[in-house]
Amino acid sequence: MGKLAAFLMVSMDGFHATPDGDLDWHTVNPEFHRFAVAQLDRADVLVFGRVTYTAMAQFWTSPMAEEVDHETAVRMKRLRKVVCSRTLEEAPWAPSSIIRDDVVGALARLKGETDGDLLILGSASLIATLTEAGVLDELRLMIAPVALGQGRPALEALSRRITFDLGDVRRFESGNLFLTYRPVGAK
Repeated sequence: MGKLAAFLMVSMDGFHATPDGDLDWHTVNPEFHRFAVAQLDRADVLVFGRVTYTAMAQFWTSPMAEEVDHETAVRMKRLRKVVCSRTLEEAPWAPSSIIRDDVVGALARLKGETDGDLLILGSASLIATLTEAGVLDELRLMIAPVALGQGRPALEALSRRITFDLGDVRRFESGNLFLTYRPVGAK
């Protein structure tokens, strides 16, 4: 059985994006690229919300992605992708499929059909929904050494208190801090 894991880079003050959705503050270097490749190598399926899927598809299919990080680009293109959206008409970034209804149930079933991780990249609202539903197994936060002052809170879509147990902690040379959490009572 696979594990449903989510990865978010957040600022020191808890934002996953600026108010306009900008991510230019992410601390990314060769060490981060190696980390990203290792994380993707453990994944069988990438999971996205509509907004993140659209942005990722645009970037990772571009020539710039190959120039910036060839190894990650290869994996992002190769891995199966699932986008959770009621409004997206098509998902052209192959191989992709769309889950329109019962996202929680569909991802729980998919978890049972895979051996590797189902990895959610970004998609903070989707992460909150799956955490509240009890199907998220692991929350991976990369805290960047920057405070934004304002932005989109990492888990702002949560409607109730959720407690997490700390798993691993890893310090990066860049000042990034990687924290792995498990929601208490997660299935």
